[in-house]
Amino acid sequence: MKNQDHLPVFGIGPLLVAALALIAAAAVVVFHYILNFGTLNGLPGVLLRIFGLLFIITGAAVWFIGAVRSGMDDNIKENRLKTNGIYAWVRNPMYSGWWILISGVSFLWHNILLIPVVFVNWGIMTIVLKSTEEKWLKKLYGQQYVDYCNRVNRCIPWKK
Repeated sequence: MKNQDHLPVFGIGPLLVAALALIAAAAVVVFHYILNFGTLNGLPGVLLRIFGLLFIITGAAVWFIGAVRSGMDDNIKENRLKTNGIYAWVRNPMYSGWWILISGVSFLWHNILLIPVVFVNWGIMTIVLKSTEEKWLKKLYGQQYVDYCNRVNRCIPWKK
């Protein structure tokens, strides 16, 4: 294979993560500060903040394992499909980690109207990944990648 026949080490990650963060930040500004509507107080607000902290910790851990502990850079450079470790749980742990973390940060504002933003960001992430990296990986790895996609979820870490 030619050297340019592999994804760049960073993929589309920085742009995608920046877009997800901007959408979440804009929603925080609009719903919490401008409209000042949907904020939960008392126990529901505290619970949403606790969930937010748990999401932040989980997202950071998923990203760290996928980005730092997985050896993914070597797989990219050597054009090998990574399917073990955290990649046996989720196909895109670095993107998923950021998505979970950004969702957690949104929950810290304890505003019920920010919950749909989690799903909007998930949808954007799914569409972008399907129309960019997944197409390229399917072309590069063929049936091996299709089989991998049938076994492992795109964005939400879990074992099937």
